[in-house]
Amino acid sequence: MVYRAIGIMSGSSLDGLDIVFAEFQENGGKWSYEIKEAACYAYDEECTSRLKNAISLPARDYQLLHTDFGHYIGKEINKFIAEKKLQYQVSLIASHGHTTFHIPSRKMTAQLGDGAAIAAETGLPVVTDLRAIDVALGGQGAPIVPIGEKLLMNDFAYFLNIGGIANISVNTEPYIAFDICPANRVLNMLANEMGLAYDDGGKIAQTGSINSSLLEKLNQLDYYRQPYPKSLANDFGTDIVYPLIRDSGCGIQDALRTYSEHIAAQIRNAITNITNPKPETQNLPDRQAGSGLLATGGGAFNAFLIEQLKKYLEKLNIEVIVPDADLVSYKEALIMAFIGVLRWRQEYNVLSSVTGASRNNIGGALWTGQDA
Repeated sequence: MVYRAIGIMSGSSLDGLDIVFAEFQENGGKWSYEIKEAACYAYDEECTSRLKNAISLPARDYQLLHTDFGHYIGKEINKFIAEKKLQYQVSLIASHGHTTFHIPSRKMTAQLGDGAAIAAETGLPVVTDLRAIDVALGGQGAPIVPIGEKLLMNDFAYFLNIGGIANISVNTEPYIAFDICPANRVLNMLANEMGLAYDDGGKIAQTGSINSSLLEKLNQLDYYRQPYPKSLANDFGTDIVYPLIRDSGCGIQDALRTYSEHIAAQIRNAITNITNPKPETQNLPDRQAGSGLLATGGGAFNAFLIEQLKKYLEKLNIEVIVPDADLVSYKEALIMAFIGVLRWRQEYNVLSSVTGASRNNIGGALWTGQDA
C-alpha cells in the first residue's frame, strides 16, 4: 500500500515551518519511505514574536492565535503544493503545530495551529493534536518521533535530534526515548544578543572559553537526575537555563562555548545512564539493534557542536553519523507525515515504552477538509 502525505513541523527554535511531502510504502508489515519534496518557510518578525509570546497571552487572544496560525499553516501548505506542482498528489496532511504549554504532570499539552482551519484552507484531510491522547493516558506526550525511527530507520542504535530541545531515541526492546536538554533555542537566544539568528556552524562558540563554574551549575540542574520517561517544555530553556547563563556574567562567546559543551556532555551522560543504569532508577534494555548514532535537526549543522559530541562519544565507541541535508533538516516533519498515515490506518503511532503512558495509543484528531 502506498501513501502520499505532507508533514508539518514548527520547532521550538522558531526558525520556520518545515514542510515535507513524502511517499510511504507498506509491504508485508515492512515500511519504506522517500522524501519527494521539502521546504522550510521562514517566519516573519510578526509571526515569530506572536509564537514566542503565546504563553503570555490572555485566553481569548491565545485562541485567536490558535485559529490564525491554523489558517497560516493551511495557506503555506497551499503555497508549497503550488510551488512543487503537487496538485492532486497529496492524500493527507499531518501537522504537529507549535508547542506552547506542555504540562504532562497535569495531563495537559497544547500545540498552536487549529486543524479545522488547516483543513478549511487546503480542502484535504488533516491530522493534528498528535500528543494529546498520550498525555491524557498519563504519558509524557514526548518524544513522539520514535515510532517513525523504529519502523522507517531501524539500522541505527541511537537517534539524536538536536532541535530547540535535544532528544534521543535508543533502538532497544522495549524502545526508549526522552528529552535530554534545551539546545538550539538557548544557543539561538545567545546568538540573538549579537544580532544574529544563530551561531552559524558554531564558529562563535569555537572562539570562546569554557566557564567551569557555569558549566557545573548547568550540569547540576535537577532535570538531569530524573529517570526516563521524561520530557521538557520550552520554558525550561527560556525561563531557567537562559537566565542562569546570563546571570553568570559570561560574554556571549564564552556562553556559547560553555553551553555547547553542556549539550555534548548531557548527550554523553544520557547514553551512559542508559547503557549503565543505576539499579534504583532504570533496567538495562533487553536488546539493542543497529549501530552508530544518527544525528539530525538544525544542531547537526553546527560543526563545532558535532565535533565536541564526537569527542565525547568516541570514548564510548559510538560513531556519530550526520546524514544527507534533507534528512537532517526534515526528519521530524517526515515522521509527522508518517504518524498521520498510521493514524489514518488506525494503528498505534505513539509508544508507551517511550512516553510512560498506560498503553500504546493512536494519536491525532482527524479533520475532513471537503465533502464526502
